[in-house]
Amino acid sequence: MSAPSPSSPAVVHARPVERQAEVLTEEALAFLAALHRRFTPRRDELLARRAARRAEIARTGTLDFLPRTAAVREDPDWRVAPAPAALEDRRVEITGPADDRKMTVNALNSGARVWLADFEDASAPTWHNVVHGQLNLIDAYARRIDFTTPEGKAYALRPAGELATVVMRPRGWHLDERHLTVDGRPVPGALADFGLYFLHNARRLLELGKGPYFYLPKTESHLEARLWNDVFVFAQDHLGIPRGTIRATVLIETITAAYEMEEILYELREHASGLNAGRWDYLFSIVKNFRDGGEKFVLPDRNAITMTAPFMRAYTELLVRTCHRRGAHAIGGMAAFIPSHKDPEANEAALAKVRADKDREAADGFDGSWVAHPDLVPVARACFDAVLGDRPHQKHRLREDVRVTADQLVAVDTLEARPTYEGLRNAVQVALRYIEAWLRGVGAVAIFGLMEDAATAEISRSQLWQWVDAGVVLEDGRQVTAALVREVAGQELAAVRAEPGGWQEAHDLLLRVALDEDYADFLTLPAYELLD
Repeated sequence: MSAPSPSSPAVVHARPVERQAEVLTEEALAFLAALHRRFTPRRDELLARRAARRAEIARTGTLDFLPRTAAVREDPDWRVAPAPAALEDRRVEITGPADDRKMTVNALNSGARVWLADFEDASAPTWHNVVHGQLNLIDAYARRIDFTTPEGKAYALRPAGELATVVMRPRGWHLDERHLTVDGRPVPGALADFGLYFLHNARRLLELGKGPYFYLPKTESHLEARLWNDVFVFAQDHLGIPRGTIRATVLIETITAAYEMEEILYELREHASGLNAGRWDYLFSIVKNFRDGGEKFVLPDRNAITMTAPFMRAYTELLVRTCHRRGAHAIGGMAAFIPSHKDPEANEAALAKVRADKDREAADGFDGSWVAHPDLVPVARACFDAVLGDRPHQKHRLREDVRVTADQLVAVDTLEARPTYEGLRNAVQVALRYIEAWLRGVGAVAIFGLMEDAATAEISRSQLWQWVDAGVVLEDGRQVTAALVREVAGQELAAVRAEPGGWQEAHDLLLRVALDEDYADFLTLPAYELLD
């Protein structure tokens, strides 16, 4: 059998879904093949580099700013490219998957300045979701996404000037798209999501006065940002559009990236538009990297770790200072609360917490923030309006008062809270419910009044692993053991078994990623093998 031609397109391995041919055109499959052949080998090297760095952290128990890139940090003169008009004001951003037509219309109509159209943590990558997420965005830009439900409820886009600007989030570098192969190898999900979206929409977005804008997830180093920058240059040259048309906001949601914020912006400076401060993925990354670091790195219940914790304050304030020093937007974290009219008292208490969180971000110098529900858009907007007024951002606040040391970023032992039995039970409950939904193709899940995505399940199962490994003693005197986790998981399985769903499969996967001696870097990797 002859070797494949260097110009042969990507091959599809999936039962066709409705309108698939509109997305997987000959041109698109050829473009994916070109991206794969050019950039996947470097992706592979960078994933190996991640493993080597993690081994070094396990050996030393510490992290530091990189000596070899000190010149980048110390150079006061460089800046990222000025923001395009569509990304100048980002005071409220709404997040959610693009694979649902109703959510697509509602997000675009929400009144938020930006919609993070998610192909990553809020989307389970079934083949249907991958294809229809792309279709929904194509249809939205062509204004053919309006529809009426069988019950007669109409969903229609507002006038173009009232719609949120889309910033699309592809999958992280570690995930593959098994339904697309080139030369017998799966195409990285990041390249598949980026490539299809860019090829189909870049020119149309330029005609609309916007551009192909991206959120980059799970970045662990400036070298990974450099790879993205090279992808952007290649893609723009391929379509013959100006370099710098693409703009990227990088999620600083790994502890290693927190030490390379300036370098990440520097690598992407022609295409960079900002950095974002997450929460659950950031804590998940701390656990993952320092999981065998002993008691010093044991996190308490996840809900007890707020953004006001000293090490989280160090991270967020450093992010604001870094962004504004380099002319980039600093975007804050998620308000995941789902408003409910059934319990007005609880609803108002939750809204008060959202306001306090957004007030803090605006006061700290952030230029915008995330919400998960349209009803929270006016709440967050009021907080930022009070600080920004008519200004689109507050990059003039350079936060030169901020001085963060390497040790402060990992000072987990400054927390007074300690692990509790209720925290263990909540971790099991939430992870079980999320995994069950993900395995049936739902990536954004309402659980206990919050909109959760894969990051919630990651921090939950990682804490279980860490507590077992460290032999944590809870507030009631019980030691966290594998047997205790299995006992709680069994109780939770019994409590939900009567409800429809694949609960046993979710239970078994949870115990696997929470208790296996070999810690899984991402639960979505073994979960993907079970996904239809």
